Amino acid sequence: MILTLSKLQAIYPRAPRANLAAFAAQAPGLFARFALNGGPRRIPFFLAQIGHESAGLTSTEEKLSYTPERLMAIWPRRFPTRAAAETCARQPEKLASLVYADRMGNGPPESGDGWRYRGRGYLQITGRDNYRALSAPTGIDLIADPDRAATPDGALLVACAFWRTRGLNELSDTGDFAAVTRRVNGGTVGLADRRSWLAKVERALDIAPA
Repeated sequence: MILTLSKLQAIYPRAPRANLAAFAAQAPGLFARFALNGGPRRIPFFLAQIGHESAGLTSTEEKLSYTPERLMAIWPRRFPTRAAAETCARQPEKLASLVYADRMGNGPPESGDGWRYRGRGYLQITGRDNYRALSAPTGIDLIADPDRAATPDGALLVACAFWRTRGLNELSDTGDFAAVTRRVNGGTVGLADRRSWLAKVERALDIAPA
């Protein structure tokens, strides 16, 4: 399956030109390296999932600038009242350092790990453990240079490495898109939107629906 620049533009029409150009140039080598071209559902499922996670290749870094109301909806236990939510509203670094602290390999809030290893890339990898695990397969020291995961030259590489190391090629071969979503997301958040992306990918690549 050859992903030309024009096909990528059809799938991700709002994506920055730099992202599309890097994607088109890197895809053949990376898809072969991480075995995404080994089954008919691997690439379509991958393209759909990154479409959702990166808002069509337009967002490669978690923003985390939320209103108090949004914080209460996302983290109701941590922010049960508006007064509690106001302490982190529209303060991305403070919020990430708090809500991602002491999990996913991150240190306590004062370590800054939650912000340092916030979601990045086309699949929004999050947490020190994930950055460490993907350093070897990508050949990038993501612990020392986490921002590389959000760059046009690093985002696809990191996403492909995540996909391969999490067994998503084999899971895609089963045709179970919901199961793939759960492994990417930890649940089925945004499943309807992910399915819409899959339909868009299938139309652009002229392949039969899953």
